[in-house]
Amino acid sequence: MHAHRTTLEPHSGQRRSLVSSAALGWTGFGAGMVEVAAGRHRIPGIVHHRVGVHVGRPVRALCRCDGRRSARIQAHGDVDVIPAGLDGEWSDDADCTILSIWFAEDFVGKTCDQLGLKPAAARIRPAFQWRDPRFQHLAWALLAELEAEDASDPLYAESLGTAMAVRLVGAEVADSRKRRALSARAAARVIDYIEAHLDERLSLDRLAALVELSVPHFNVLFRETMGMSVHRYVVQRRLERARSMLLQGRLSAGQVALEVGFAHQSHMAAWMKREFGMTPRDIVRSGQAPG
Repeated sequence: MHAHRTTLEPHSGQRRSLVSSAALGWTGFGAGMVEVAAGRHRIPGIVHHRVGVHVGRPVRALCRCDGRRSARIQAHGDVDVIPAGLDGEWSDDADCTILSIWFAEDFVGKTCDQLGLKPAAARIRPAFQWRDPRFQHLAWALLAELEAEDASDPLYAESLGTAMAVRLVGAEVADSRKRRALSARAAARVIDYIEAHLDERLSLDRLAALVELSVPHFNVLFRETMGMSVHRYVVQRRLERARSMLLQGRLSAGQVALEVGFAHQSHMAAWMKREFGMTPRDIVRSGQAPG
């Protein structure tokens, strides 16, 4: 796991960081799993929006935020939202585990600007026990990324973070669009750019800008056009290029991994095993592409 012991904000009461995104290169947002001891806790208002997703067995909680109080049984998947600048206070009757997610204001603001939302409609509001199935799905995907032995490209986390920001402000992406796919020229431009920069850290902002789309709209149209997410497509192209280079036998597996944009050899090997059912060594020994 990618454990990291620093915390994002001051916090009263005992808490222990289990895993954090601090070393994963995510920009504009982050996440971590924390164990929180029973008792009273307070987090002063900070410049980031904060989301807490309850994980595991239920606890009885009393919460306060922005003058609102809520007494309830906090169950697995319950979401609390504390907007930037607001403090929060709560007490739990037992130890609990929280998936803590934060979003920078400029990250959310940029997403809202790209969606064409007016400032009044782009606010994140405080909420207790928010139950949104799509947001929960994204949160569990982000948690899986945190807990993975080999994290994916930050491109994947960026896609999740953007989609979560859209859900937090209550916006819709696809319903109001007339275009349902990228034009042939736009798709070719994006694909050519990806092919030329596979060995680099790719950014959704950059890819969307190539075809003059917002990141949320670009994600939707790319998936409709290619039948898969941007991240999935990039991983597949990296794997195909790595396979060809391994079969050429000119570079070691470690060198190949770096040449095609994987963080290290074990990251590439894990994806090859998952997608091809073969390790880099298996591919070299076989001397042929996996079926």
